[in-house]
Amino acid sequence: MTLLVWNGILIGLAATIAMDLWAVILYLVFKQNKPNWAPAGRWFHRVARGHFLHQDLTAITAFPQEQAVGWFGHYAVGVLYGMIFALIMGPTWFTAPTFVPAWIFGIVTIGAGWFIMQPGMGLGIAASRTPNPNKVRLLNFAAHTVFALGLYVAALALA
Repeated sequence: MTLLVWNGILIGLAATIAMDLWAVILYLVFKQNKPNWAPAGRWFHRVARGHFLHQDLTAITAFPQEQAVGWFGHYAVGVLYGMIFALIMGPTWFTAPTFVPAWIFGIVTIGAGWFIMQPGMGLGIAASRTPNPNKVRLLNFAAHTVFALGLYVAALALA
Protein backbone atom coordinates (compact mmCIF):
# COMPACT_ATOMS: atom_id res chain seq x y z
CA MET A 1 0.00 0.00 0.00
CA THR A 2 2.80 2.44 0.87
CA LEU A 3 4.54 1.84 -2.46
CA LEU A 4 1.26 2.41 -4.25
CA VAL A 5 0.79 5.77 -2.52
CA TRP A 6 4.37 6.81 -3.33
CA ASN A 7 3.89 5.76 -6.95
CA GLY A 8 0.70 7.83 -7.00
CA ILE A 9 2.56 10.86 -5.66
CA LEU A 10 5.27 10.45 -8.31
CA ILE A 11 2.92 10.00 -11.25
CA GLY A 12 0.70 12.87 -10.04
CA LEU A 13 3.70 15.16 -9.78
CA ALA A 14 4.99 14.10 -13.21
CA ALA A 15 1.54 14.53 -14.76
CA THR A 16 1.18 18.03 -13.32
CA ILE A 17 4.63 18.96 -14.65
CA ALA A 18 3.57 17.61 -18.07
CA MET A 19 0.45 19.78 -17.93
CA ASP A 20 2.58 22.83 -17.13
CA LEU A 21 5.01 22.06 -19.95
CA TRP A 22 1.99 21.85 -22.26
CA ALA A 23 0.97 25.33 -21.11
CA VAL A 24 4.46 26.62 -21.92
CA ILE A 25 4.23 25.09 -25.41
CA LEU A 26 0.83 26.72 -25.93
CA TYR A 27 2.33 30.04 -24.88
CA LEU A 28 5.45 29.79 -27.06
CA VAL A 29 3.87 28.29 -30.17
CA PHE A 30 0.29 29.55 -30.15
CA LYS A 31 0.67 32.72 -28.03
CA GLN A 32 -1.88 31.53 -25.48
CA ASN A 33 -1.80 33.34 -22.15
CA LYS A 34 0.63 32.01 -19.59
CA PRO A 35 -1.02 30.18 -16.70
CA ASN A 36 -2.08 32.58 -13.97
CA TRP A 37 -2.68 30.66 -10.77
CA ALA A 38 -3.39 33.78 -8.71
CA PRO A 39 -7.19 33.54 -9.15
CA ALA A 40 -7.07 29.88 -8.10
CA GLY A 41 -4.95 30.90 -5.12
CA ARG A 42 -7.50 33.54 -4.20
CA TRP A 43 -10.27 30.95 -4.51
CA PHE A 44 -8.38 28.33 -2.43
CA HIS A 45 -7.76 31.03 0.20
CA ARG A 46 -11.44 31.97 0.28
CA VAL A 47 -12.60 28.34 0.39
CA ALA A 48 -10.33 27.74 3.39
CA ARG A 49 -12.23 30.57 5.09
CA GLY A 50 -15.65 29.12 4.28
CA HIS A 51 -16.47 31.16 1.16
CA PHE A 52 -17.02 28.69 -1.67
CA LEU A 53 -19.11 30.49 -4.30
CA HIS A 54 -18.29 33.88 -5.76
CA GLN A 55 -20.17 35.90 -8.35
CA ASP A 56 -16.96 37.64 -9.41
CA LEU A 57 -13.71 36.51 -7.86
CA THR A 58 -11.91 39.52 -9.37
CA ALA A 59 -14.01 41.76 -7.11
CA ILE A 60 -12.50 40.08 -4.03
CA THR A 61 -9.47 41.81 -2.56
CA ALA A 62 -6.23 40.13 -3.59
CA PHE A 63 -3.77 38.91 -1.01
CA PRO A 64 0.03 38.96 -1.45
CA GLN A 65 0.67 35.20 -1.68
CA GLU A 66 -2.21 34.21 -3.95
CA GLN A 67 0.04 33.28 -6.89
CA ALA A 68 2.10 30.95 -4.66
CA VAL A 69 -1.06 29.50 -3.07
CA GLY A 70 -2.47 28.91 -6.56
CA TRP A 71 0.64 27.05 -7.72
CA PHE A 72 0.74 25.04 -4.51
CA GLY A 73 -2.95 24.15 -4.89
CA HIS A 74 -2.43 23.19 -8.53
CA TYR A 75 0.36 20.76 -7.59
CA ALA A 76 -1.45 19.49 -4.49
CA VAL A 77 -4.50 18.61 -6.58
CA GLY A 78 -2.32 16.97 -9.25
CA VAL A 79 -0.55 14.83 -6.64
CA LEU A 80 -3.88 13.98 -4.98
CA TYR A 81 -5.25 12.90 -8.37
CA GLY A 82 -2.17 10.73 -8.90
CA MET A 83 -2.67 9.04 -5.53
CA ILE A 84 -6.39 8.49 -6.16
CA PHE A 85 -5.66 7.02 -9.59
CA ALA A 86 -2.96 4.73 -8.17
CA LEU A 87 -5.31 3.48 -5.46
CA ILE A 88 -8.11 2.90 -7.98
CA MET A 89 -5.88 1.02 -10.43
CA GLY A 90 -3.87 -0.93 -7.86
CA PRO A 91 -0.37 -2.38 -8.16
CA THR A 92 -1.19 -4.55 -11.18
CA TRP A 93 -1.59 -1.51 -13.44
CA PHE A 94 1.88 -0.31 -12.44
CA THR A 95 3.46 -3.55 -13.68
CA ALA A 96 2.07 -2.99 -17.19
CA PRO A 97 0.60 0.53 -17.48
CA THR A 98 -1.86 1.28 -20.28
CA PHE A 99 -2.94 4.69 -21.50
CA VAL A 100 -6.72 4.29 -21.74
CA PRO A 101 -7.44 4.07 -17.98
CA ALA A 102 -5.19 7.09 -17.36
CA TRP A 103 -6.96 9.00 -20.12
CA ILE A 104 -10.42 8.16 -18.80
CA PHE A 105 -9.34 9.30 -15.34
CA GLY A 106 -7.82 12.48 -16.78
CA ILE A 107 -11.06 13.30 -18.57
CA VAL A 108 -13.13 12.56 -15.47
CA THR A 109 -11.01 15.00 -13.46
CA ILE A 110 -12.15 17.83 -15.74
CA GLY A 111 -15.44 17.56 -13.86
CA ALA A 112 -13.88 19.02 -10.70
CA GLY A 113 -12.88 22.11 -12.61
CA TRP A 114 -16.12 22.42 -14.54
CA PHE A 115 -18.55 21.72 -11.72
CA ILE A 116 -16.70 22.85 -8.59
CA MET A 117 -13.83 25.25 -9.21
CA GLN A 118 -15.07 27.28 -12.19
CA PRO A 119 -18.54 27.89 -10.70
CA GLY A 120 -16.91 28.65 -7.34
CA MET A 121 -14.74 31.28 -8.98
CA GLY A 122 -17.74 32.88 -10.68
CA LEU A 123 -16.93 31.52 -14.15
CA GLY A 124 -20.10 29.42 -14.39
CA ILE A 125 -20.50 25.70 -14.96
CA ALA A 126 -17.89 24.55 -17.48
CA ALA A 127 -16.74 28.16 -17.95
CA SER A 128 -20.18 29.18 -19.26
CA ARG A 129 -19.73 32.77 -18.04
CA THR A 130 -16.40 33.32 -19.80
CA PRO A 131 -16.07 35.20 -23.11
CA ASN A 132 -15.28 31.99 -25.02
CA PRO A 133 -16.49 28.95 -23.03
CA ASN A 134 -15.89 26.42 -25.83
CA LYS A 135 -12.26 27.48 -26.09
CA VAL A 136 -11.85 27.08 -22.33
CA ARG A 137 -13.49 23.65 -22.47
CA LEU A 138 -11.26 22.54 -25.35
CA LEU A 139 -8.15 23.76 -23.53
CA ASN A 140 -9.32 21.96 -20.36
CA PHE A 141 -9.81 18.76 -22.36
CA ALA A 142 -6.36 19.06 -23.95
CA ALA A 143 -4.64 19.85 -20.64
CA HIS A 144 -6.25 16.91 -18.88
CA THR A 145 -5.33 14.63 -21.78
CA VAL A 146 -1.72 15.77 -21.33
CA PHE A 147 -2.12 15.13 -17.59
CA ALA A 148 -3.25 11.58 -18.42
CA LEU A 149 -0.28 11.14 -20.73
CA GLY A 150 1.95 12.27 -17.87
CA LEU A 151 0.38 9.67 -15.54
CA TYR A 152 0.96 6.98 -18.13
CA VAL A 153 4.55 7.91 -19.10
CA ALA A 154 5.56 8.30 -15.45
CA ALA A 155 4.09 4.88 -14.66
CA LEU A 156 6.01 3.40 -17.61
CA ALA A 157 9.19 4.88 -16.15
CA LEU A 158 8.41 3.28 -12.78
CA ALA A 159 7.55 -0.13 -14.29
